[in-house]
Amino acid sequence: MNLKNMKNTIRWVRRNRKLIMYLTVIGLVAILASCLETGQTALLAAAATIIPGRAGGKHVVDGPLTTDLTREASPLLLLNEIDQQITKIRPMSTPIDQISRFAGAKHAGSMIVDYYNVDTKPTMTTLAQDYDEVAPEAGAAPKARIKTHNNDIFDESDTILVQGVSGYAPDGVTETADELVLYVTARDDDGVVVMAINGKTLGGVQGCVPSIPEDTTLIRMGRAASELDVQSPQFEALPQKAQNYCQIFKMQVEQSTLQKLANKEVNWTMTDQEEAAIYDMRLGMEKSFLFGVKNRLWNPDKKENILFTGGIWHQAGKTFPYSPDSFNGDTVVDIMREAFTGNAGSKRKILLGGSRLIGLFSRLDYTRVISAGESVSKWGIDFTELRSKFGTLYLLLSEIFDECGMPDNGLVIDPEYIQKYSHIPFSAESLNLKASGMRNTDALVMSEASCLVLRYPKAHMRIVVR
Repeated sequence: MNLKNMKNTIRWVRRNRKLIMYLTVIGLVAILASCLETGQTALLAAAATIIPGRAGGKHVVDGPLTTDLTREASPLLLLNEIDQQITKIRPMSTPIDQISRFAGAKHAGSMIVDYYNVDTKPTMTTLAQDYDEVAPEAGAAPKARIKTHNNDIFDESDTILVQGVSGYAPDGVTETADELVLYVTARDDDGVVVMAINGKTLGGVQGCVPSIPEDTTLIRMGRAASELDVQSPQFEALPQKAQNYCQIFKMQVEQSTLQKLANKEVNWTMTDQEEAAIYDMRLGMEKSFLFGVKNRLWNPDKKENILFTGGIWHQAGKTFPYSPDSFNGDTVVDIMREAFTGNAGSKRKILLGGSRLIGLFSRLDYTRVISAGESVSKWGIDFTELRSKFGTLYLLLSEIFDECGMPDNGLVIDPEYIQKYSHIPFSAESLNLKASGMRNTDALVMSEASCLVLRYPKAHMRIVVR
């Protein structure tokens, strides 16, 4: 800055010194006021105290009421934001049950279905301790008490698939390829009381439960009710004659009157309970339709027979073994050839598989011989289409295989030759428990007596690990 500019600046300051002093005072006052206000607020906040009232209430003194003080003195007074939409988790689908319903069911005039062939279902836990087989006392029913890591998932009339433990033929001596299936007759604090559907003969008594080692996986399958049950625990060049039993599937939902009238944070009604119960019922039916063991069991407590349906896994007429380590395009060609040749089945079939088997299919690079098409929707289900010169496979992951310990296995079924028989179509019946003097509740029982059969066994094929 030169001398001339400096002189001009000094002259301007002298002429406007009153204005400069006024602006300076205003700025200092504003700064002082701000400091006083901040200090006062901090002092008030620091001095605020919660004291008890005469009748147990809470009071705030020496300061303003803030949200922090409110949550400390009355935690439930301030409301949280509540999302009114309930996420309904549906971990797995039930393709077998769905396909059979879309195809329609034939009415069966009896619980026992005879048919002719051309001759060519959680939810699992583990056993908490070893169960050692023991022959029952003379005249006693062949019951056993097992202890699991989660007894609460089982109820009376549930069926249980015991993984890795072989069942027995009707003679009770010959082991079969079928895994042991148990029927729950009771549950208490000491464990689960079961009977064997395909049990062992011990001490001359048939149907005894064989030894089961600790940590054995137990799969809860569908419920099997008896003929007189109304309620269920709460939550072939020449044709060859074959037979299956219709199994009575039941599920019951109850809600007390006060529960119905009570205010709720979200809209959760009896209808939502019914939807969840139907889904659980269908999951159990899916497992029974796939892996159930056909048999008739006498229940000594109810003094009547209970029928159990046979699963279509055991009805399939072909088996294709493979090695996961050498799974490649040639393996897929061999699967296609075995699935579509040697029988008069249709050229469009469904492959339901566990996660590891579907994963092997997904890793392959397909060619013009075997091509993977777009997703197609049939029977209300989205499939991945796999085309070849032999035929077309509709590929679908079935988590039921994973849950039942078969992630490497699969089942090829021909939808043209799968038939559902229904002795009692699916129905929902309201029970008037109030009028009967039992309970002050609204009750609904859902029932179905049905079975699945493969009309042409050679048109269906199991895929298993070698």
